[in-house]
Amino acid sequence: MHSAPRALCPHVEWAIAGVLGTRVSLDWIRQPASPGTWRSEFSWQGQAGTASKLASALRGWHLLRFEVTAEPCPTAEGERYSCTPDLGIFHAVTGLHGDILIPEDRLRAALTRSQRGESDLEAEIAKLLGKPWDDELEPFRYAGEGAPVRWLHQVV
Repeated sequence: MHSAPRALCPHVEWAIAGVLGTRVSLDWIRQPASPGTWRSEFSWQGQAGTASKLASALRGWHLLRFEVTAEPCPTAEGERYSCTPDLGIFHAVTGLHGDILIPEDRLRAALTRSQRGESDLEAEIAKLLGKPWDDELEPFRYAGEGAPVRWLHQVV
């Protein structure tokens, strides 16, 4: 959860708990990128399709900024959902290494719109990759004071 008004924080916890079927208590800290809002991180485990249920449960509140990701597993590709008040929700399928996988029909449609002069191909591809959502969410991704920091180590 990148940003949520304080009044929505318990509702976010209830929505997540409703999807996961267990009590959820998030550690909320102030979000410096948007004064008056709060942020939290939550790791979860669930069956394939749980990410879409979480994103659906959260998307109803217009004032939230969030991302939900699911790692790929033997029975399903990974997923990424990003949501902002201005842009709405973005969904992408992700591969083993986190790359966004764009279905060929969506690429063909983007190319067709570009060839008709309805849009610019570069802008179409940027949208397919979620760049507008990344641009808006990037300032919110940086942890504020007191946020948990996870160090990733490269294994060679």
